[in-house]
Amino acid sequence: MHFLDQAKIFIKSGAGGPGAVSFRREKYIEYGGPDGGNGGKGGDIILEAVQGLNTLIDFRYAQHFKAKRGEHGQGKDKTGAGAKNLIVQVPVGTQVLSEDKEEVLADFTEVGQQVVFLEGGQGGRGNASYKSSTNRAPRQHQPGEPGEEMWVWLRLKLLADVGLVGLPNAGKSTFINAVSNAGAKVGHYAFTTLIPKLGVVRHKAREFVLADIPGLIEGAADGAGIGDRFLGHIERCRVLIHLIDISGDDPQEAFRIVREELAAYGAGLEDKPQLVALNKVDLADDELAEGFAEELKAAGADKVFAVSGVSGAGIEELLDAVLGYLPDRTSTETNEAEVEDADGGEWSPI
Repeated sequence: MHFLDQAKIFIKSGAGGPGAVSFRREKYIEYGGPDGGNGGKGGDIILEAVQGLNTLIDFRYAQHFKAKRGEHGQGKDKTGAGAKNLIVQVPVGTQVLSEDKEEVLADFTEVGQQVVFLEGGQGGRGNASYKSSTNRAPRQHQPGEPGEEMWVWLRLKLLADVGLVGLPNAGKSTFINAVSNAGAKVGHYAFTTLIPKLGVVRHKAREFVLADIPGLIEGAADGAGIGDRFLGHIERCRVLIHLIDISGDDPQEAFRIVREELAAYGAGLEDKPQLVALNKVDLADDELAEGFAEELKAAGADKVFAVSGVSGAGIEELLDAVLGYLPDRTSTETNEAEVEDADGGEWSPI
């Protein structure tokens, strides 16, 4: 499945149906009079958050959504039928932005949440509604109100409880595979993760969703590497796990780079709780791990966990710490099958 987290779509509600101009012409009725009915209401444009969607890829192939217009009014005082509302289904976690991306128009955070974005036009009046004591045979009618239209941006922010951040090759893919069902691609080169990955972690009779995003490099906020565009997928996380490669050139520098990129992105990421973990400790001795841990604490880390995604060392203690930041029952519990749907495929740019 291809992954797409931004899409621009055009939406237009239905116009109201025109009113009818009609007069009764029936046998034995000498003075028939007007009997033109009103037009029907146009269809509304409704956006709804549904379960089972984890990408906006469908909107790459269908960008225009137009509701139908109301039916014409008819003689014998028959009002035209109203058009059905057009419901556009989006994944949970989708935000709807204005065309200039300056305003958030809606934020879908729950399954079943609906927002009426554009209302259909009201049907026009038929000539029967103009009848009066001084206007016995009116021919006036209304054509029906036009529908509304607009371009909007859809931006998906995956719902996860915990976010996984770090430099490229910090071992994030190996880590998420070790603790969850993600099945992320692992390789001995930078940027093996090109799109966000979700995995369900089961630990001590609890479940939570872990999100892995592509690695950050210095200057990501200015577009370096893959950039920081995928950081939006961890904005809703309750806590971040910051993985640092103990075999890297300078773990303390790696810690600084990621912290600064989170701060440059904004959206409160720099203020989220961070659990700092020295990864790949199976490649180093205890003395080296302790020395790097002290350096990271001096650089601002509250506590440093020594872990290994390969051997499993330290993972139990780290996951225990994660549970301390989650409610008794996480709000984003997701079926394993649904999370697996989010994986695989390539990111498709707009």
